[in-house]
Amino acid sequence: MNLIVTLIVSFLTGVMASLGLGGGMVLILYLTLINGTGQLEAQGINLFFFLPIAAVSLFFHTKNKLVEWKKVMPTIVTGCIFSLIFSFVANACDVSLLSKLFGGFVTAMGIIILFQSKNKKGRSK
Repeated sequence: MNLIVTLIVSFLTGVMASLGLGGGMVLILYLTLINGTGQLEAQGINLFFFLPIAAVSLFFHTKNKLVEWKKVMPTIVTGCIFSLIFSFVANACDVSLLSKLFGGFVTAMGIIILFQSKNKKGRSK
C-alpha cells in the first residue's frame, strides 16, 4: 500500500513540477508528514527528483520554442551559484529551524497564490 501511495505522489509531483506548479512542495510535505523522512533528507530527495523532470520539461519547452535562452542563461548561472551557497547554509542550520522556515515559506506562498487568484477573478468581471 505504501508503495502505491509513493508512486501516486511521485507521479503527481512530476506532473505538477512539469507544469510549473511547484510539485516539490507536495513531495516534501508527503515525505516529512506522511513518510516520516527528515526535513533535510526530504529536500535532498526533492532536488534529486527535480533534475530529470526539469530536463524533460526543458526539452519539450525548447522543442515548442517556448524558451528564450538569452534570458534563461543568467538565471541558470545565478541559480546554480545561490543553490550551492544556500545548500551550505541549510547544512549549517538546525533541522528544526529549517522545518520552520520551510513551513513559513509554504504558508506565505499559499497566501500569495490565494490573493493572486482573487485579484485575477476580480479583474475578469
